[in-house]
Amino acid sequence: MKYTLLVITALLFSKLNAQPNCKAFKYYGDTLQYKACEMVKGIDEKYYQFSREFQQAYDKAIEVCPYFAYAYKEKSVAYLKSGDFLNWKILMDKAVNYNKVDNLGYRGWCRYQFFKDYKGAIADFQELETLVKDIGYSVNGDYHLQIAKAICYSALGEKDRAIEIINRQLSQKDYPPGWFDYYQLGVTYFELKDYYHSMAAFQKQAEIHPLAENLYYISKIYKVQDNIQQAEKSRKQAIELYKQGKSMIDPYTHHFNKIYLSEIEKE
Repeated sequence: MKYTLLVITALLFSKLNAQPNCKAFKYYGDTLQYKACEMVKGIDEKYYQFSREFQQAYDKAIEVCPYFAYAYKEKSVAYLKSGDFLNWKILMDKAVNYNKVDNLGYRGWCRYQFFKDYKGAIADFQELETLVKDIGYSVNGDYHLQIAKAICYSALGEKDRAIEIINRQLSQKDYPPGWFDYYQLGVTYFELKDYYHSMAAFQKQAEIHPLAENLYYISKIYKVQDNIQQAEKSRKQAIELYKQGKSMIDPYTHHFNKIYLSEIEKE
């Protein structure tokens, strides 16, 4: 199960970051986008995102085709990574304006992940829902965007709505649960003091992808139930998992409902 999820995540991440098929533009008779697309083929491998050459290559493509959305999105990444959020937004808004289907999900994810703009992220996800049947995954492959939308509602205090969205997504035919889906579901139930469903979700999470944070919450449930022996056992197991690197890690930001080693040790 773990291996299957890893492969699926890798494939999704690769697909989300792939350059458009230039021949598709030619097939549909859009010669300007075709020419612009051909101009930047392989640029991502040739130049560093922060380099002048990288930015100039996409500038030239935009000169040829001012509505080539992919160029605006690619240019925006360097601004996002460097913390220049104003210029990132200007470029991403143009990408969305010219191609909503390919860019609303990404902009919504960035709004959630980097800015905690939960209402803005929800708005992007909901608009994308009107355009496609499946709104897809986050750019890093960690979450289906329906789960990300649920997290946004949870962050806004709408816990019941968050639970409804997560359960609906998990019940979809052929949907492979993500790395952290059941953990986020379990935490949301826990916050509502629904320990029965919370424990069930955490147990599912443990089967799919063991996490220190998951065991930390299991320990807390046992503590609420006055099962001190099991609570302490789970807490110690959580510490061990954390030291093994089996925790929620993101290279750019902090996961929603992230728990740190110091919190587990103090529990």
